[in-house]
Amino acid sequence: MNFVILDLEWNGAYSKKAKKFVNEIIEFGAVKTDEQFNIIDTFSMLVTPQIGKKLNSRVSELTHITTQELFDSNNTFTHVLSKFKKFLSDSILLTWGTSDILTLIENCKYYLGEEKLSFMTTYCNLQAYCEHKLGHTDKSRQMGLSTCAEQLSISTNGLELHRACDDAKLSLQCFEKLYDSSDIREFIEIANDEFYRKITFKNTVLYDLRNPLIDKKEFYICCDKCGRKARKKSKWICKNRSFRAQFRCAKCKRDFEGRITFRLKYEGVTVDRRVIEKVKGENAEKPKNILSKLIK
Repeated sequence: MNFVILDLEWNGAYSKKAKKFVNEIIEFGAVKTDEQFNIIDTFSMLVTPQIGKKLNSRVSELTHITTQELFDSNNTFTHVLSKFKKFLSDSILLTWGTSDILTLIENCKYYLGEEKLSFMTTYCNLQAYCEHKLGHTDKSRQMGLSTCAEQLSISTNGLELHRACDDAKLSLQCFEKLYDSSDIREFIEIANDEFYRKITFKNTVLYDLRNPLIDKKEFYICCDKCGRKARKKSKWICKNRSFRAQFRCAKCKRDFEGRITFRLKYEGVTVDRRVIEKVKGENAEKPKNILSKLIK
């Protein structure tokens, strides 16, 4: 069983043809390893942009890639993709989070008219696996690659972060430290129709009370100190796509604002609850995520 960890760099560019912005891939970087984490090969290629002729300043700042370098490479997306297909072969494809795989799907659809990656048979979200192994449970905030490396005491010296191949190598180091053959297969997915329905599903925030997916029984807030249900002191209002009301905890004798956000995800509706309280002597607010659950 071989693994290929892929990392992509892309530039947001407006396409007149599609009449929308496209995350145009400008660099492929990947590392191939066997199950014992012996590196078999690496892959690194720049892609000459065909949609945007100028790099976003933020992209240039992060990657240190220049527009001139991209055009000097003289590599179309289809040319680089064909090279990567051969590199991947029948290996399991891994990316840190789903952004890269979704961007790859987006580019294949734009350039080739294909909505699926026919060359990919199995896929693993490495970010999700590492979060699982590290006990990261805050679903409202995903773990970044640098944060994961820091928690694992992995040095980034000698690596050029935000360059595709080096980011892939750093992902590999995190994977190697956390790898467990007994549970990795739970995170390896077959790239079938169900996989594409799931990965391309767009999460939506529900903020219309008339929506039947919003369960009225979920409108409560527990005190983040003692865990008891707090007493609501005001009506619920909807602001910035979350429901808010003022609460008081009778036991702790403290007032705070409660916020509830309903999100429709592929698996169902999730409910995120937060407590907002004033810091004594300051006007700043401190949000605390006190509960995240899934409504079946």
